[in-house]
Amino acid sequence: MRKTIIFLLGIAGIALFYFTFVSAARVFRSDWQLPQPTREKPAHYRLILITQELETPFWVRVGDGALEEAGELGASIEIWGSYSKNQEDFLKKIEIAIDSKVDGIIVQGLDTEEFRQLTKVKAAFYGIPIVTVAYDVPMADSLRRTYVGSNQHLAGQLIARQLISDMGTAGKVVLLGDSRREFYQQQRLSGILDALRDYPDVRTEYAETSEARDQVIAATKDVMNRMPDVQAFVAVNANTAAAMIQEIGRRSRVEPYHIYSFDDSQEAMSLLRQGKLDGMIEQSPEAMGRISVSRMIEWLGGKTVPLDTEGYFTEIRMLRAVDAR
Repeated sequence: MRKTIIFLLGIAGIALFYFTFVSAARVFRSDWQLPQPTREKPAHYRLILITQELETPFWVRVGDGALEEAGELGASIEIWGSYSKNQEDFLKKIEIAIDSKVDGIIVQGLDTEEFRQLTKVKAAFYGIPIVTVAYDVPMADSLRRTYVGSNQHLAGQLIARQLISDMGTAGKVVLLGDSRREFYQQQRLSGILDALRDYPDVRTEYAETSEARDQVIAATKDVMNRMPDVQAFVAVNANTAAAMIQEIGRRSRVEPYHIYSFDDSQEAMSLLRQGKLDGMIEQSPEAMGRISVSRMIEWLGGKTVPLDTEGYFTEIRMLRAVDAR
């Protein structure tokens, strides 16, 4: 019995030695390679981009830029939002993003008390940084970390300079604004008025309306009745441009008027190509998306602290109808 046990142990020892030798030989073979590291970068941060206007070309391009930058930097980003400026749904999505404890929120600024409460109180309580994109709100009201987008005051000045170049240094101008008086539109309006201050013979008339088509038409009709000799129109809120032009065209030919707006509406480029807009501020939505993601990640990683509270301005230029045809 003892001899049998010794024999079996000897067999086991020989087998163990054999397999050890084979394994060692594999390690030292010249063609053996270490496991290759995965090329896929881990998603270090979870970001959310939220907009009120998911369906518009402008915001699609903002989202494309954000997705591209997040992919390059190894972050994950989701694009949430509402359609047709559904503010209730938009605000609800911001609240859900905060409750989800995401790392950062990039959001279209909305100058309302409800928006300010979510960003200044709730997001701040959970330590979630907010970056506004394309449309800003005052930092003191929102505690946003920074803004990425156009210098709206400068955009207004560019509109006014083009208007003077086309119309001359005298005439009557209607400025059609939004009755909600959002911050970015106030900035555009102040830029226009600042640039026209040097031309005392240019008279401006400010009119307000909601974005509802019938209300825009009614406001345009009213101001044209009061100023039959008006020569120029500026749609400070680009979403009112199409209905405004429709009413101008119903009353007379559009061509004699000088009409200007911005590129952040669905119809803006089409109106420009048709010659119904004489000029339009062209912005850089892809750059807004990319830069907002990169600045957010810089802040989260402690590379740029604090961010520039004045914001990071993206390129704008005056695009004329003759350039777009």
